[in-house]
Amino acid sequence: MRIVVAMSGGVDSSVTAGLLVEAGHEVIGVHMKLHDRPDGDAGHCCGLDDARNARRVAARLDIPFYVMDLKEAFKAAVMDKLVSSYLGGMTPNPCVACNGVLKFQVLLGRAVALGAEKLATGHYARTDGARLFVAADAAKDQTYFLYPISAKALARTLFPLGGLTKPEVREHARRMGLLNADKPESMEVCFLPDDDHTRFVAEAAPEVEAAGDIVDETGKVLGHHDAWFRYTVGQRRGLGLGGGPWYVLRIEPDARQVVVGPAERLESQGLEANLPHFLAPLAVGEMVEARLRHRGARIPAQIRNLEPLRLAFDAPARAVAPGQAVVLYRGDQVLGGATIRRSWRPDQPVSLTTVADGPTLG
Repeated sequence: MRIVVAMSGGVDSSVTAGLLVEAGHEVIGVHMKLHDRPDGDAGHCCGLDDARNARRVAARLDIPFYVMDLKEAFKAAVMDKLVSSYLGGMTPNPCVACNGVLKFQVLLGRAVALGAEKLATGHYARTDGARLFVAADAAKDQTYFLYPISAKALARTLFPLGGLTKPEVREHARRMGLLNADKPESMEVCFLPDDDHTRFVAEAAPEVEAAGDIVDETGKVLGHHDAWFRYTVGQRRGLGLGGGPWYVLRIEPDARQVVVGPAERLESQGLEANLPHFLAPLAVGEMVEARLRHRGARIPAQIRNLEPLRLAFDAPARAVAPGQAVVLYRGDQVLGGATIRRSWRPDQPVSLTTVADGPTLG
């Protein structure tokens, strides 16, 4: 069948295209131009070097290749959202937005317009066409970023690398004679120069007066900061405070304050999350496993409400950061996820009921 492959220029998407060609499919390579970053140095993706690499791999595989300019959609869905989230005192995950909106909405639509039956990507995940499952290589699993995918999109998506390990993928690349077989992985946010989100937010919102105080939970001023959006829940380094050790407990953008405290104050017994998206039926009272950050451990949790999503943990979880995703699992199956709004410490009596105005604090 005709399959469009999202080709970033990295080894994963290149091998994805190669495997599908070898399987006899009609493959079309597509590179998404998302921003104007000029280079494609190690640790980043989507620069000019990556586009060139993707084109060269397509030529090696003898498949058509197109570059699609998605800068406007990427700015609205990912870059602007990152800025507004940081200004709101949250810690966003732009890769979730990029996958949920760009790849499996906008790019999938372009693939359909090209007459493709399927869209394939180099993600480490598995699907049977109706359900989403973790990758065979747990160390490379990327389902944390994929939970926003719709059922309609999932039915038209292929993850050819889901049953492979990274060393196996690189070996396939060498066997196929691909130039990027040993290319380093992209680890940082692609559009942030020097991975500096603080500078990016400050330049995007120069009118914001961001400096303020670092305080303890009683409101005592312990120090000062130049921008509250520099910090995230659980952060210890870079606070510049005496005593301690101090950790960021929460961020209060309206007061321009960063609230810090000891490590034990980072523990949470439950959370509430907005904009839930479920890939499987769930019920209040059901036990699931929750992942609070990419590659974080999956922790047992009970569903106390579905919309907004409310979870109660079996044991306290550490550094639950508003703005990050919480993704739910049952064994190998991905059940869905949501964006964390707030959490509760073990010393806060909370009745996680289904009332519309939120949990009751005792």
